[in-house]
Amino acid sequence: MARILVVDDDRSIRRSLEKFLGGLGYEVETAADGDAALAAPAAEVVLLDLGLPGRSGFDVLTALAQTAQPPHVIVVTARDDMQSTVRAIQLGAYEYLVKPVDIDRLRLVVARALETRLARTALDARVAGEAESYQVGNILGHAPAIREIWKQIGAVSTTRAPVLIIGESGTGKELVARAIHTASADRDRPFVAVNCTALAPGVLESELFGHVKGAFTGAERDRAGRFELAAQGTLFLDEIGEIPLELQAKLLRVLQERTFERVGDARPRTLDARVVAATHRDLPALVAQGRFREDLYYRLRVVELALPPLRDRPSDIPVLIEGLLAKINRDLHKAIRGVTPAALAMLCRYPWPGNVRELENLLTRAVVLAKGDVLDEDLLPITAAPAPPTSGIRTLEPDALISLRDLERRHIARVLAHTEWNKRRACAILEISRPTLDRKIEEYALVREGAAAS
Repeated sequence: MARILVVDDDRSIRRSLEKFLGGLGYEVETAADGDAALAAPAAEVVLLDLGLPGRSGFDVLTALAQTAQPPHVIVVTARDDMQSTVRAIQLGAYEYLVKPVDIDRLRLVVARALETRLARTALDARVAGEAESYQVGNILGHAPAIREIWKQIGAVSTTRAPVLIIGESGTGKELVARAIHTASADRDRPFVAVNCTALAPGVLESELFGHVKGAFTGAERDRAGRFELAAQGTLFLDEIGEIPLELQAKLLRVLQERTFERVGDARPRTLDARVVAATHRDLPALVAQGRFREDLYYRLRVVELALPPLRDRPSDIPVLIEGLLAKINRDLHKAIRGVTPAALAMLCRYPWPGNVRELENLLTRAVVLAKGDVLDEDLLPITAAPAPPTSGIRTLEPDALISLRDLERRHIARVLAHTEWNKRRACAILEISRPTLDRKIEEYALVREGAAAS
């Protein structure tokens, strides 16, 4: 029988999880603090809260990772932020769940942890000790897809494997690349970015590899390229899908052999930097068209991170607005407090083809033109989608008193109507799993008007 240790200072949570997991057939031990957790019998899986009295959850996670047979640790915490997520994954956490926990998700995660405990993969690599000093990029949001990105940053930052970041323009690909670098052990070494669309092919080759004096007209002195400047840090190749085929061949050889030559020089130089690439293009489609080398594609995507478009995580728009306004206020020496409710509703309905970059640009313009300290719709020149239909669900009056069950039913119905029954988007907004949504639809007998549910 598998043994599970539940570590939480909340007695009611300990009892609830003990009863739930015991009902699944597991042998369950509980602990109220870090010292008790480390003194408890060895367990295959540990459910660990971070906010413990005395010894912190991070201390416990570090100590468990150093045991002879480390358990899979599932962090279950109220801390819903990027820094805690990245740090926990770096210290060896198997999964990071935010309270209140979806019971269906917890059941699946525990089962998966037990099944894979003896087959740890490279993505479970740990960083020994604690890293108090690093700061990661401010990747805002709480949608499930963004939480997964935080976890992936924590995992890939412990290795030097090539990373390919894919996503639409404006989704924050360079921000993620910088976060990977800053969270890594090489954070004090250079982060060098190259926009592959900003330079002509001949200039791009010189920018990447450098050149020697006399290599071409205008080469009046030796010049180090970005590969050299990155040293043992990170080289970020933005919009990698735009480089010409002849340069793709040279880049492939560099990644394979870890050496390169300056333009006009035959002396090999060692590539010490980690390579992170990004693109908004569909690279498999370019491969099929013969416009991108298949071998280079697979060499770059040892690890692939897919960033979600903003339209797929509308629940993050309020927190993005808050964070972006704080940044814009600092840059422009303004004191804008926020947006009006009507403006917020309009921003949440807008499809954001330019993603977070478009949102930041729109808010910057509005802050420049604002006369007061709150932004209204007139300062935000966008055409938002009409308010979503409610599928027959009547809007509640402010003083309406209904049961929690009826409130949940109405809210789920509104979200489904808003997403046109796109269950993936509905799950992202509601922050529940697909099985839970399907169960709620069946429980509340919700039916899509005019068509079958997809």
